[in-house]
Amino acid sequence: MSTLSQPGDSQIETVVVPRSSDLGGFEVRRALPSAQRRTVGPFVFLDHMGPVEFAAGSGIDVRPHPHIGLSTVTYLYEGSMVHRDGAGNTQTILPGEVNWMTAGRGIVHSERSSPESRQAPQRLTGLQIWVGLPKAHEETDPGFTHYGLHAQPVVEGEGVRAQVVAGSLFGKTSADKTHSPLFYGDMQLRAGAVTVLPAEHEERAAYLAVGSVEVDGQVVESSRLIVFAPGRPVQIRACTDARFAVLGGEPLEGPRFIWWNFVSSSKDRIEQAKQDWQRNRFGQTVPGDETEFIPLPPPRA
Repeated sequence: MSTLSQPGDSQIETVVVPRSSDLGGFEVRRALPSAQRRTVGPFVFLDHMGPVEFAAGSGIDVRPHPHIGLSTVTYLYEGSMVHRDGAGNTQTILPGEVNWMTAGRGIVHSERSSPESRQAPQRLTGLQIWVGLPKAHEETDPGFTHYGLHAQPVVEGEGVRAQVVAGSLFGKTSADKTHSPLFYGDMQLRAGAVTVLPAEHEERAAYLAVGSVEVDGQVVESSRLIVFAPGRPVQIRACTDARFAVLGGEPLEGPRFIWWNFVSSSKDRIEQAKQDWQRNRFGQTVPGDETEFIPLPPPRA
């Protein structure tokens, strides 16, 4: 992990270079958390999945695993996959749609390619982002909602298309229900196009999935998380055709601890979740995916 810091008067606070890892045949680039930047607003985790080319007969297979204290937000650019969880929800997600799963006190889920999608080669890429829950909602009942394209307003300008995935952005508000003030948008810009990110929220960032952009005279290439300085609008110009996520919001009240798939304001609560998963006390099985699960990782050295 490396970070490029900018002068104090720059619109850019930090540029984070995500670390890459291989998760069972596909590459993931993790921009949050990093040693230099743990969170942006309530966002505590950001993974860029792929792009990966699956041959016919293969696909993504994330076995059942648990979460607490967060909401997972899955958003695809290409491909499809099927969400299943211990509350009995089954939902295929397609590009531009949103799967919003709130773990609260605990949920178990899996994500896999469908049998139909495995019949032909498939390309998969997208983002999975975790939103930490405010303390008052950390132990809320688990839940899941799928939002189709109709739930996400689109704002278009000259060479700019912005899809409001969650919260409010550019005067439009998504139907996605959140537990704290935040925004998340999917931005697509033609080469040379310009957009201005408002200064409404204290913490803001952009994850560049495709292409390159210029901010405050600095060119930033793809697969980078740009964390913006607070307090003023930020102008983003596309050097090439570009696609990036903009996100941010109000910081959570106090730090969040993250271990594996668990997020909490309390280390003791994470220890309890470890024991519950290890001793099969989550009390959930995933209908249609009952035979496999991801075991608790060994303790870190």
